[in-house]
Amino acid sequence: MNKILLILPFFLLTILGCKAQDKEPSDFIPKGYAEFEKYFGDLNKDGLEDCVLIIKNTDTTNIVTNRFEKEVDRNRRGIVVLFKNEKGYELADKNYNCFSSENEDGGVYFPPELWIKIENEKLYIHYGHGRYGYWEFTFRYQNSNFELIGYDSSSNRGPITMTETSINFLIKRKLVKENTNENAEGGDEIFKETWNKIKIENLIKLSEIKDFDELDMYNY
Repeated sequence: MNKILLILPFFLLTILGCKAQDKEPSDFIPKGYAEFEKYFGDLNKDGLEDCVLIIKNTDTTNIVTNRFEKEVDRNRRGIVVLFKNEKGYELADKNYNCFSSENEDGGVYFPPELWIKIENEKLYIHYGHGRYGYWEFTFRYQNSNFELIGYDSSSNRGPITMTETSINFLIKRKLVKENTNENAEGGDEIFKETWNKIKIENLIKLSEIKDFDELDMYNY
């Protein structure tokens, strides 16, 4: 009987330890937040389906009436990146407040639409702005962080692409393509290409970005 009593605590600790490792994506949503969107794909080249959560603050004080007399949720959003393992998921990176609300006032324009893409073991954070173009940030897991390795954007006028910008932070090069065909109707643009070197000491980490809206790529 005494032997059973001595073994029992260790047995319970073993069970609890196993359960603690068997985590689902929802276990990583911090208090005061809710799941907004969820994406799956391999981000660390192990063949397993990792998970990216877009989360949203649930502070009721940020539910306001906009200029159209409509009640909107202006709570900010964040990101949680999880690596899949044999027993569930583990935290790879996080940033709880780096994205503005999907209900921000775009003024005369509608606010850009945020979505996530996982491809070739890279994490893409994409902002689509309809006929005005898009901008996209490319992150890769390295040095125990998701680091910004690339940036691409397109400035459009309806179906016509006016300029395209591509920055490779690994080789420190920037390409700008400008349409020189003033009579272009879309698909018949003629681009002038300009390459420049950029200066950057350290790669930007996903976890350290305070606000993607203020991440100015024109500085490079």
